[in-house]
Amino acid sequence: MSLVLGVGLRAGTPYAELQDLVATVLRDRSDAVRLVVTVEGKEHEPALQQLVNELDAELRTFSTDDLRLQQVPTPSEQVEQLKGTPSVAEAAVLAAGAQLLLGKHRTPNATIALGRSTAEYGPGERDAVYRVIAERRDVRRGFLDEPVDELTLGRVLEAAHRAPSVGLSQPWDFLLLRDVATRRKVHELAVAQRDAFAASLPQDRRAAFDGLKIEAILDAPLNIAVTCDPGRGGRHVLGRHADPRTTVFSAAIAIQNLWLAARAEGLGVGWVSFFEPAEVAAVLDLPRHIELIGYLCVGYVDRFAPAPELVRSGWAKRRPLSWAVHHEEWGRRATSIVGDAEQAAQDVVPAAGQCVRVVVGGDVAQLQDAQALVVDLGTDRPAGDFGVLWRAARTPAEAVEFGVEIARDLALQGVGELVVQVVEDSERAAALARGLQVGASACGLTHSSA
Repeated sequence: MSLVLGVGLRAGTPYAELQDLVATVLRDRSDAVRLVVTVEGKEHEPALQQLVNELDAELRTFSTDDLRLQQVPTPSEQVEQLKGTPSVAEAAVLAAGAQLLLGKHRTPNATIALGRSTAEYGPGERDAVYRVIAERRDVRRGFLDEPVDELTLGRVLEAAHRAPSVGLSQPWDFLLLRDVATRRKVHELAVAQRDAFAASLPQDRRAAFDGLKIEAILDAPLNIAVTCDPGRGGRHVLGRHADPRTTVFSAAIAIQNLWLAARAEGLGVGWVSFFEPAEVAAVLDLPRHIELIGYLCVGYVDRFAPAPELVRSGWAKRRPLSWAVHHEEWGRRATSIVGDAEQAAQDVVPAAGQCVRVVVGGDVAQLQDAQALVVDLGTDRPAGDFGVLWRAARTPAEAVEFGVEIARDLALQGVGELVVQVVEDSERAAALARGLQVGASACGLTHSSA
């Protein structure tokens, strides 16, 4: 464990004053200070630089936006007026991911807070992990005609092979495919599925889809088929008996490990899902007990895009984290999703995009219309169909939330207009329709009732 020192100081603070304050806070502590943290703009203060050098520590700064997010024990209105955040020293310690040990101690010109970090990695190392996660891309363009060298490939596959797995069963295998004839057969399957998907789209959505590249099977120098043996390990694999899906989950985690390692090595990876797994398995002549989990296109690329292609093309947007985090029980978010939508509607910008007709309480017969999306409110799960959303709301309030979520999620997928048709006469159906209207208003969607 190491100590994290949070520092707030005025311009021109004498080093002797800062040094005495730090000595008071660190008295009787044997752990070393490895990290000094403060607000952006203070990193060039001579007293702070001298302190960092004396401690042989790393200096890290945070923006006022980062500091404002921290729940500190002793906020200050004066500091907030001056700095735009109610705390600097304490908030910086918390922003660094440390546990606050001592709240702020101060002199006329400086403030100190002390924290303890249990992390084994320094901020620079942690930043590298988060960076590779943030910059991972599903790459389909720009592959170079350059083979992946065996040493690099070995490191990437080793990273995949170190993935956690249920009962340490390691159900994955990696089939490396370089032969063009084999890859061309797989490519033909993907093209057929692409054409079938395009034919199922409404006309305006089909036009947007035509500009997307969905695979690089022949462009990349290497394809990797990642498979799963669901029975590997025999009868008594620890943890698998209650949920057999854990074998597939394990193989998927191995793919994520591979993907992140590849990004760190400068390799692009694209996951192709436009084909039936059984058809690809037949082309690859896989044993019948082996399941295909992922088909990856791998190789060096000319560049990594600053954002995912689907975001850059306008096809879809990311769902905010705040929508996805619930506290203690489903629906209890830090901010009400309904209240958040009502607030967002006040400053919304009108959206443009495809029209979807949401049929609340309808049946699959409605799906003859490519623009229809059926919401089933029944207590029993309907037969699988991506045109049917099963939302068995337990209360009208929950139905409103479901409606808000549906509308906002559709907006993230490029929908610009909702037509709501309620065919079930129930309180839950009416509540879900209200939620659809609230969610549509929050995203600037044109909405009407059929």
